[in-house]
Amino acid sequence: MPRDAAHAFAQIAAALQWDRGRWIWLLLILLLLGAVLGLGDSVSALLRYDRSAIAAGGWWRLLTAHIVHLDAHHLILNELGLVLVWSLFAQDYDAVEWCAIVLSGALAISSGLWWLSPRVSWYVGASGVLHTVMAAGAAKHLAARAWDRWILSLGLCVKVAWEQWGGHSAPLVVVDAHLYGAACGFAVGAALSWRTAIIRHRSQA
Repeated sequence: MPRDAAHAFAQIAAALQWDRGRWIWLLLILLLLGAVLGLGDSVSALLRYDRSAIAAGGWWRLLTAHIVHLDAHHLILNELGLVLVWSLFAQDYDAVEWCAIVLSGALAISSGLWWLSPRVSWYVGASGVLHTVMAAGAAKHLAARAWDRWILSLGLCVKVAWEQWGGHSAPLVVVDAHLYGAACGFAVGAALSWRTAIIRHRSQA
């Protein structure tokens, strides 16, 4: 029975893309996000996107804002979202490409809030970057002609459009961050997929 249980767990892990050591990276990210929240409000205030603080020279906030959360409930929602997108897209890009996608998404979101959403005085949370990851994954599935490509792409577009047209009533949700993150993720994902296609074509020529 233990052997059967281990085999079943291995199959589930493979289906969720938690195999081949990927689960270690997922666990480390989850622990990091939890640790940042555990450091308290003073650290959160130092790391969050704060328009006046950035104007005074706190440029690190453009990146660190995306690992800070309001409270445990906010953190858990984002961690569940991370587990979901990990299960869908983890193997679509290598580690270097994922780093490029996440970093570009974080910067695009913060830059978008700064230049295009001046009324947003502060922002925290990973939801914008999660939209970057979803859009990059959708772009890769489109390029690969995967069976779920239209479900993922249309689903994400409908969600973002619904939020922009006032469909989200939660007052603390900055829906513009979702829009900027998704736009960046799709652009970077499409560029990486195009680059991969060119390299594959040249290797076969």
